[in-house]
Amino acid sequence: MAKKNAAGPTTAATTALSRAGIPFVPHAYAHDPAVTDFGSEAAEVLGIDPARVFKTLMVDSDAGLGIGIVPVSGMLDLKALAFSLGGKRAAMADIAVAERKSGYVVGGISPFGQRSPLPTVLDDSALEFDTILVSGGRRGFDIELAPAAVLEATGGTAARIRRL
Repeated sequence: MAKKNAAGPTTAATTALSRAGIPFVPHAYAHDPAVTDFGSEAAEVLGIDPARVFKTLMVDSDAGLGIGIVPVSGMLDLKALAFSLGGKRAAMADIAVAERKSGYVVGGISPFGQRSPLPTVLDDSALEFDTILVSGGRRGFDIELAPAAVLEATGGTAARIRRL
């Protein structure tokens, strides 16, 4: 995997990964503004199994704000994520809060280079793959890297936080 950002834009996410020396492969694609299922669009356009493409979701739990990273082929289990964050309940964070805290727009929220780093949990299904894709910080731009690199870059943990 390359460290350089030759095929995609420079974003806070790519800058953070490059500074940390974490290898990644950028995947830019033409985003259709009419599409709101951003992760599924990425999987389809890039020709990647949706189980390997992950969405970054911000939640507001009784333990505070946190990030859950789950495959686009599944759904986030809010209770499981709340438990992983040290709480009992969670709800999706308000869009304005998610955009302000992350520094990204919804549909382009990356787990890397966020304005306010938050506790992060990666769904354990990611560990089944050599590499996964997550948002690169813009709609139409994903980053491919090893699941262990996601955990390293975010200081996160892995747990089952998806519903099937």
